[in-house]
Amino acid sequence: MRLGTRKMDEVVYLLVYHVIFIMFVWAYWQTIFTKPMNPLKEFQLSHSDKELLEREDRGESQQEILRRIAKDLPIYTRTNSGAIRFCDRCQLLKPDRCHHCSVCDKCILKMDHHCPWVNNCVGFSNYKFFMLFLAYSLLYCLFITTTDLQYFIKFWTKGLPDTQAKFHILFLFFSASMFSISLASLFIYHCWLVCKNRSTLEAVRAPVFRHGTDKNGFSLGFTKNFLQVFGDEAKYWPVPIFSSLGDGCSFPTCLVNLDPEQPSSPSGSSSASKSAGEGRQFPSKPLRESQSRLLTSTPSWSENEGAGDKDKKGKIMICCFPIVL
Repeated sequence: MRLGTRKMDEVVYLLVYHVIFIMFVWAYWQTIFTKPMNPLKEFQLSHSDKELLEREDRGESQQEILRRIAKDLPIYTRTNSGAIRFCDRCQLLKPDRCHHCSVCDKCILKMDHHCPWVNNCVGFSNYKFFMLFLAYSLLYCLFITTTDLQYFIKFWTKGLPDTQAKFHILFLFFSASMFSISLASLFIYHCWLVCKNRSTLEAVRAPVFRHGTDKNGFSLGFTKNFLQVFGDEAKYWPVPIFSSLGDGCSFPTCLVNLDPEQPSSPSGSSSASKSAGEGRQFPSKPLRESQSRLLTSTPSWSENEGAGDKDKKGKIMICCFPIVL
């Protein structure tokens, strides 16, 4: 009876181990080989705009050109000086939360950081995979630590046979426990970032909007912050399959000083551009319903009665998204 129970425990240990190991390898593979997403072609400068920008020597004149191009794009963040965020190397207007990676030498959507451990940029396209990689690697190390603990205790109590294998047990316990501590700290930190809807770069330097710096500008409350990364279908949360909401180029915000010449929604475009026949729309490809739910929900903007003329001159509009402090 006792022998049968022991065999059952061994079978359970093997099954649990291989399930965790397969999910760990799958998430690690996805993190490494998922290509970071780059800005859409709508953010690229046309050939004529590039020539016009190169002919201008003054910064103010260049900013006027960039503002004219950006008025039809959902760009609400600015540089510290209030200028339009522009990448000289990629020759494009940076979407919100987009940054240029010096290692990859290209702009990455919602860039979090460049991770040398996976030799890839962690951004919008693979941030969920990176979170699952941290979770499963931590679970993997904890499983090894807990199952090896009893033999580690026997090592110090002289309960193990005097063979070279006992030193393997000692090494395995120390390496797994040390990795568990380091992974736990990193995983907890990124869980905090997900809850606040921030990237690592935004945690170091808060994004700048037209109304000023706002570290909580993209925070919509815990639930919506979580759904932006993992999606709104719970069955896909633990699986390394892309299910994040949105397209990586536009994000709903909590507080934005809108440019009256910019569209109030990612898919909108100004009437002036329509009359001019430019035909520029955003995004270029329709998103599936599960991905675009947060972005396509039209925010309700609070405005005072009888202040329609003042809105044209520009004023702060506050999006009434619920915020969980």
